[in-house]
Amino acid sequence: MASASNWNCSKRTSYARDGIVSKDDLPTAARSTQPEGGSAAESAEPRFLAVGRVIKPHGVNGEVRVEPMTDRPERFGWLESIFVGEDNPRQVGVVSARRHGDYVLLKLDGYPTRTEAELLRNELLQVPEDEAIPLEEGEYFLHQLLGLAVVTESGRNLGRLTNVLETGANNVFIIDGPGGELLVPDIPDVVLEVDVAGGRIVIRPLPGLLDDEA
Repeated sequence: MASASNWNCSKRTSYARDGIVSKDDLPTAARSTQPEGGSAAESAEPRFLAVGRVIKPHGVNGEVRVEPMTDRPERFGWLESIFVGEDNPRQVGVVSARRHGDYVLLKLDGYPTRTEAELLRNELLQVPEDEAIPLEEGEYFLHQLLGLAVVTESGRNLGRLTNVLETGANNVFIIDGPGGELLVPDIPDVVLEVDVAGGRIVIRPLPGLLDDEA
């Protein structure tokens, strides 16, 4: 077992991360023939959340350099195993994990040399969804926002949130609606309410966001 942390959630306007939300941080269902986008409601198979992606091998002893998709990359240190791959993820034992600047150096069971480690290049690393760290009040995992209805404070429907882009300053919500795609900054002046249980996000659009604004 490796030695010690955890990952990607989201708090109002400062969403924490256990997987970046682009297609790579979305939870994926373990499946063989299940089409992309299958949900837990459609399948009893386990669901996963991304916590990192392998960049390349490191050294000659089988370690790989991992880009964390989590706010708590130390979580790699306490993992006994991790699931490798985006489609049909396979469980692999964790031999060791250590920090290396902004990256994690990970050694997995069955990959003793650089040659074998090369097979892990660009692979997504995931953990079962039920291993997510407990959320504090007001926090959400980014994937929980996907599909939520987005409305203005006056009740106008703008569409549904389809993706979240993480930038250096703040997240940006991508909304797919009747008028096309909208980019909404996740900042307190704009995002007024996130109601995961109620299935909606309430925003106050910035001037010029909506084409028909006066």
